Amino acid sequence: MLPIIPYNTLPALPPPQDLETVPLLKAVAGAARALGELKGVCQTLPNPALLINTIALQESKASSAIENIITTHDELYQAVVQDHDVMLASGTISPSAKEVLRYREALYAGYNELQERNLLTTNLFIRLMQTIKQNSAGIRRESGVYIKNQLTGEIVYTPPEGESVIRQKLYELEQFIHDESNALNPIIRMALLHYQFEAIHPFADGNGRTGRILMVLYLVQQDFLDLPILFLSSYIIKHKARYYELLRAVTEREAWQEWCLFMAKAVEETARLTLNNIRRIRTAQDDITERARNGMKRGFSKELIDIIFEHPYCKIQSLTSRNLAQRQTASAYLQDLSALGILAPLKIGREIYYINTALMQILSASEGE
Repeated sequence: MLPIIPYNTLPALPPPQDLETVPLLKAVAGAARALGELKGVCQTLPNPALLINTIALQESKASSAIENIITTHDELYQAVVQDHDVMLASGTISPSAKEVLRYREALYAGYNELQERNLLTTNLFIRLMQTIKQNSAGIRRESGVYIKNQLTGEIVYTPPEGESVIRQKLYELEQFIHDESNALNPIIRMALLHYQFEAIHPFADGNGRTGRILMVLYLVQQDFLDLPILFLSSYIIKHKARYYELLRAVTEREAWQEWCLFMAKAVEETARLTLNNIRRIRTAQDDITERARNGMKRGFSKELIDIIFEHPYCKIQSLTSRNLAQRQTASAYLQDLSALGILAPLKIGREIYYINTALMQILSASEGE
């Protein structure tokens, strides 16, 4: 198939190849074990939902960076503790940071919808993209959409064209996702559906990020995870050239085996990375709980420690909005934690942010692993 010809003949899944080879089954088994450990640790946490705020934000940042949407830790962590509507409407946050936060919002929305209706549908795909891009666009209608080599400008792939064609491809993908008679391992199926979604390329923009959210949601749907906290994009961004190379290899020579091996390794490594993050966060939280209990002059509570571990940055409003204390008392609590070296105050304009340095170090280190 010529790369300049729309791939309207994109075959439905599953491919006719044998994907239950010994190397692939071994890789899938390793990924499944790692996911099992991650799920088990999450189930032992007193408040596992707190992890969504930290690890999901990492995933949002990394997935956006794959699309060359770059922001800094400081900008994100400052923005995320602001009032959501005020923050997004203001001109004090960059367009890139807005898109990263919209990605996280889409991840939350997809997860919540999955709890209510355990289906991955075309309408959900559209809502995810619309949340990321903050528009009302639907399925791509225009022709002349090409995927190009970013260095040379050469056209390397042309996705299917025509709304009716694209919708039919998405319908076939839905059928594959929900086909209970298909005996393929769900991790292999996740790799297949991710390729297929990217090959369909149903939207004018936001396809890559929507497709990466779908992988995590699929693992939740298949009961490999209870929460959408897999830091999957960290592996993809480190192997970005290989990721795109293997996507092309499936299109050009049906290299499904190599693609599925890559994705199984991505799942295993990022599950273990996420697991290590959780363990480090738990250790830091336990240590800081003891330091605060023994050292605070006033107002120690477990809820206070939970709040400062929701995000690396917090401020007085983070406490008052949760009815933990009035403004003056909340300020005193944060000052006590600062005096103990647990928080580091940072004044920006008229606002004082308090940085949980232990949490910041854990999250920053994991992105460099």
